[in-house]
Amino acid sequence: MGFGQFISKPEVDILIVTHRNIFQNSALESSRFSVEYAEQSAVIMLTASDMKKLQVENNGSVLLQNKWGKVVVRARQSEEEKEHNGVGYMVNSPWSNMLVSPETNGTGVPDFKKIKVTASSTEDEDVTVIPAAK
Repeated sequence: MGFGQFISKPEVDILIVTHRNIFQNSALESSRFSVEYAEQSAVIMLTASDMKKLQVENNGSVLLQNKWGKVVVRARQSEEEKEHNGVGYMVNSPWSNMLVSPETNGTGVPDFKKIKVTASSTEDEDVTVIPAAK
């Protein structure tokens, strides 16, 4: 056992806003389970400030978790001009869907747009694998 196991990793509360983009949509056309699709979809866009708080480099691994699930994705620095600290952007995908609350608040539809998570850096280099449908 090393001393490092007792040091907690920095955590940041993030509100994930999901969206669609043209690159992810074109990768989806070839295969939902392709490497290209994962490279476009298993990503959260964060501000430089939030990445610094998490002590994660561009394209580094982050663990996103809430009471409904957890997933490891890549963190990339957002290119938005306006700061959006505490808000992360992800494309709507199996990775973001693993964090969606099943609660519908009487609408019958879960809220896919505002997903509250805790983000932390992780030594796990591998993005969470989404099993292919059989």
